[in-house]
Amino acid sequence: MPHNVPRTLLVPWGSDSVLVSNVDPRLPPPSSAAALAKVLEAGRANPVALLPEATWQAIGRATTSPEAVAVQLGPTAAEPAGLLMAENVDGATLHSIVTRVHLSELLPGIQPRTGMEVMEIPDPQVQGITTDDGRPCAGVRYRYQDPEHLRNHIWQTLHGTLSLNSYGPSVLARKITRNLITHPVEITFEDGTDSFHALVVRDGITRLASAWEVLAGPDADAAEAAGLAVESLFGKTPAAGSDPFGQRLALGRERWRRRITEEFDREIAGPEPGPRAAQIAQTFVVPAQIAVGAEGHPGHLLAAEDIFDDAIRSVLASVHVEFKQWDTAAQNVEVATRALKRVIQLGDSLVPKDDLQTVHGLAVGRIPAEELPRVFGGPTAPPGTALWRAVYLVHSLTRPELLEPLKDQAKAIKGGKRMGLKGFAELLGPLIDLPWRAHKKHVTKQARNAWNNGGVLTTDVLQEWDPSPTDDFTTLVGPAMAGDVDARCTLAVAGGVALIADKLLTRNVGSALMAAKEKGGVPFRADVNQVIEDLSGQANEVGLWTLALAAQRFRDDTLPENAVTMRQLVRKPQGGGASDHAYAHFKTDLADKDKTAHDIDGMPLLLTQWDVVWASNRERALKAHPPRSGPVPSPRPAPGGEGIQETEPAATDSAEGPHQAMASHGPTATTGGPQPTHRPASQRAADHRQALKANVTAARDSLDQLMLLEPEVGNHTPVVPQSVLDTLLDQLISLQTDVENLRRKAPHTTSSTAAEQLSDEEEMEEV
Repeated sequence: MPHNVPRTLLVPWGSDSVLVSNVDPRLPPPSSAAALAKVLEAGRANPVALLPEATWQAIGRATTSPEAVAVQLGPTAAEPAGLLMAENVDGATLHSIVTRVHLSELLPGIQPRTGMEVMEIPDPQVQGITTDDGRPCAGVRYRYQDPEHLRNHIWQTLHGTLSLNSYGPSVLARKITRNLITHPVEITFEDGTDSFHALVVRDGITRLASAWEVLAGPDADAAEAAGLAVESLFGKTPAAGSDPFGQRLALGRERWRRRITEEFDREIAGPEPGPRAAQIAQTFVVPAQIAVGAEGHPGHLLAAEDIFDDAIRSVLASVHVEFKQWDTAAQNVEVATRALKRVIQLGDSLVPKDDLQTVHGLAVGRIPAEELPRVFGGPTAPPGTALWRAVYLVHSLTRPELLEPLKDQAKAIKGGKRMGLKGFAELLGPLIDLPWRAHKKHVTKQARNAWNNGGVLTTDVLQEWDPSPTDDFTTLVGPAMAGDVDARCTLAVAGGVALIADKLLTRNVGSALMAAKEKGGVPFRADVNQVIEDLSGQANEVGLWTLALAAQRFRDDTLPENAVTMRQLVRKPQGGGASDHAYAHFKTDLADKDKTAHDIDGMPLLLTQWDVVWASNRERALKAHPPRSGPVPSPRPAPGGEGIQETEPAATDSAEGPHQAMASHGPTATTGGPQPTHRPASQRAADHRQALKANVTAARDSLDQLMLLEPEVGNHTPVVPQSVLDTLLDQLISLQTDVENLRRKAPHTTSSTAAEQLSDEEEMEEV
C-alpha cells in the first residue's frame, strides 16, 4: 500500500468497535516563518479585514495552510475583499476565511446556552473591538479575572458540554465534517497579566469538546477530557518566564503538538496501526470558518463596537433559536437582546439611540451596576446596586414608546404571531437575575417561573413613570400613599424583584393552595404581577411596607434564611453554624415601631409567601379563609416562631453533615504494599478485609461529599454523569452479590444479624 493513501481501521471504543475511515498517514507539518509572514502581509492589504497584527499571527499559527489563507485574503481589482466568504446578516456583512486549523489553537467561546445557565465559574466580560479610527473589527475582547479564571472557565465549558452531549464515536469515525464558526478574541486579565490573541469557537462547541474526548481515549470521562484540553492549551501549571504570556503559551502548544506528532508517527509506522493513531489523526486538525471582517450596513447602524458581536450572534441564533434550540432561558436572553438591537438598527423608536445603547449594555452586563450613578446620573443619581440595575432595566424596557417595538421584533425572531404581557415578562427574567444568578442558584428556577407568570409588569409599571432614586426604600412609602406614581412603581419593581429573587413570591399553581404556610402555601391563587399590583396599591399600606422592606433588606450575594428549604438548611457547609452574613425578610406589622411583626418572645417573624399574598388582598384572603370565631388571627409562623426547622425532623444529628460522621470511621489498616508470599492465607485475608472496609467507607464518604457538592455545582452539568452512575450501579450490585455469597458461606456465629443474635440470647435466658 502506498505511504500516502489513507487507511481504514477498526478501533475499539468502550464496549464497541468503530470503523474509522480515511486515517491520514501523516500529520500536517509546522508552518514556516515565511508562510506565516504571507498571512500577515495579505491581512494588512485586505480592506475589509481590519485586525491587529497580533490577531493575524494567531490566525497564522492556527491554520495548517498559511499559503491558502493568504490567497483567500489577497485583494484583486475584481474582488477588493479577496476570496473571503461573505454572509449578510441583520445590519452587517461578515467576511470569513474557510480553512483547517489545529485543535490545540481553539478555545471554546461564550454561548447563550452556557452563558445564561447558573454556572459555578462566571463568564468573562465581553467588549467589542474597533480600530483607531472607530471602524468595527471582527473580534471581541474577553476580560478574565486572572489566568486561573481562564483555565477554570475553559474546563467548565468543555466538561459541562460533554456532560450534556457527545459526538465522540462519530468524530472518531469520520472526523469533524462541518466547519466550526470561529473568530478572533483578545484575552485580557484584571490582575495585570499580559493579554494575548487567540481563536474562539462560537458554534460547534460540542464538536470541539468531542474531539478532545476522542483524543483523551475511550476510558476518559468528561472531567478527564476537559483536563486534557486545559493542560494542552495552557500547560499543567501557569507559564512563567520573561517572554510575554501569550508567547509562552504558544510555545507550549507547539511543544505539545510535536509530542503528539511523534506519538502518531510511532503508532502509524507498524503494519497494524494502533488505536491511538486513529484518535490523533481524526482530531489533530479540524475545519473552521474564521471571521476576519465585519462591515456595518449604511443607514441604521449600531455602535461600532457592537456591530461584529451582533452579527455573529445573528448567525448563531439563526441555527439555535429556529432549529437546534437552546434552553428556554438562553433563547429568552438571545431574543430580548437581539430584539433591542433590531430596534436600534431600525431607528424608528422614539427613544434616542444613545440611550438604547446604554440600556443594551446594561442588559447584557457590559455596563456593571456600579456604573449606574454615572450612566443614569441627574439631580439624584441612583445607587450603584444590582437591585437598582433591575429597577432601571425594567423601567427602560417597558416604556410605552419602546415596549411595542420590542415585542414586534421579539415576535419576528421567535416566529410567533402574538406576544402577551407574560410572554414579554418571560424574556426579562434571565436579564434581571444576571448579577445574583450564581448566588441565588437554588431558587433560580422558581424565580424564572414567577417572571413567566407576569413578573413585576403591573398595569402602572407599563405606564408613564420615572424611578425615584433613594438609599432607603422605606422613605418612598409616604409619597406612594399620597399618590406619587413614581414612588409606587419604584416600590413595585424593586420590592417585587426582591420577593421573586428570594423565592417569597412564586408562580401561583394550584398545589400551593393545598400546601402549609411554612412550605410555600398561599391563601388564594393569583398571578404574580397581580399580587405585586395589589401590594403596590395606593391604599394598601401593609403591601407598600412589605415591598419597601423587602427591597431595603435585599442582598445580591446570598439567599435569605426564609428562602432556603429544610434540606438546604440541614446540609450546611462544614463548620456548622449560620453564616455571619445571613439575612432574612420579616413579616410587616404596622403597629410596630420598625414595621416588623414579632412573636411573644420579641423575636421578629420570618416572612412567608402566605404573608405576601395575604397582604396583597386581605379581603380576598378573608373570604377564602374566614375566621371561625372572634377576630381574625394573623397567620402564625412555624411553632416557636423560629423558621421551619421544627416542622420536620433533621436528617442528621451532626451539623457538619453526614460526611463528617463517616469520616470518623475511616480506614484503620491498609495492605501497606506488597506482602510476603509466605504469610498464611488467613493473615492476608485479614489485611484484605481491612482494605475492603476502608474502601467501602471511603466510597460512602465520597458519595456524601458529592451530595453536598451537588447544589454548588449548579444546573449546568450533573455532579455525576448518568453513564458513570450506571457503571457504579453495576459494580455495586456485583459487589453486593459477592458479599452476600460470602455471608452465606460464613459460620452462623460470625454472620448472624442483630435480630438473630437477640433471638439466640433470648433462647439462652429461657434455658
